[in-house]
Amino acid sequence: MLKRHSHLWPGVPFAIGSAVLFGASAPLSKLLIGAIDPWLLAGILYLGAGVGLAFIHWGGRQLGLRNEEAPLRRGDAPWLVAVIISGGMLGPLFLMFGLSRTTAASASLLLNLEGLATMAIAWVIFRENVDRRLLAGAAAILAGAVLLSWKGVSPSLDRGELYILAACLCWGIDNNLTRKLSAADPVQIAMIKGLAAGATNFALALVLGASLPTVSLIGLGAIVGFLGIGVSLVLFMLGLRHLGTARTGAYFSLAPFIGAVLAILIFRETVTPQLLLAGLLMAAGIWLHLSERHDHEHVHETLEHDHLHSHDEHHQHEHDGPVSEPHSHWHRHEPMRHKHPHYPDLHHRHNHG
Repeated sequence: MLKRHSHLWPGVPFAIGSAVLFGASAPLSKLLIGAIDPWLLAGILYLGAGVGLAFIHWGGRQLGLRNEEAPLRRGDAPWLVAVIISGGMLGPLFLMFGLSRTTAASASLLLNLEGLATMAIAWVIFRENVDRRLLAGAAAILAGAVLLSWKGVSPSLDRGELYILAACLCWGIDNNLTRKLSAADPVQIAMIKGLAAGATNFALALVLGASLPTVSLIGLGAIVGFLGIGVSLVLFMLGLRHLGTARTGAYFSLAPFIGAVLAILIFRETVTPQLLLAGLLMAAGIWLHLSERHDHEHVHETLEHDHLHSHDEHHQHEHDGPVSEPHSHWHRHEPMRHKHPHYPDLHHRHNHG
């Protein structure tokens, strides 16, 4: 049984862990919005992520701990700038504006559209493979989001919900661009993204007149950002390595359910039949993605890259002297044809006709 589902590990736990942490951050951020300007809070969240991960990144070096992850390279710079702008600056800014204008439960469930945006971009632009089960799951999630926005006459969205949709689109773009960086050190990437995006939004908010909150509120926001943004992003990038963008986005769609449950517990929001039915539709869509099994004969073309790896069936190369595992270095993959369950990870980004 374990072997049958071995293709789910470790990518699925990484993606689900990311979803849990990010899902909890939305209602917790809602608690802080009344006391902190939304734009300033977006900056604090990402600064908390960046500073916390900097302690991990640099603290490990000071303690003599070896980091076997592949470092960023000069050619990664354009992709890194793009993910900082789309996912680190615009996405959280739209989310904070949205949370200030709508209920936490509705906001958390609407965040499912980030997964749909991620999947749509991955399928249409980056040509990741898709089958009927994946499409059915995406349709169920979309139906749940439409039901959630139903106002009695026709589907409509208020300004707060439109801001959240804009945030989802920004993060969908960000997630697909981050795929280009997923072979490199995720802690280093998330640290740079958090520090750059957080400092920019923090400074802009102050220039535009936002007032500094108390030190304790800043500290609470930083903690939420470190866990819900920083650690979540690291886990999401690790999921990208093993699952590809569309499927990691699908698993990440668990986040709004976590957020909605916490919102109901924290804010004592009403559990309506509409909310329950929307949640059931979204849950069905996520189950369809979780139960997928992709298995066919495929060809690996010649490939050269650098990433953390062990000497498994896809890594059969020589070393000059003994090495520890896992390790990272520039290596070459020779052509190979075989069959096994797989996802569009670093080594299975092939065409399907």
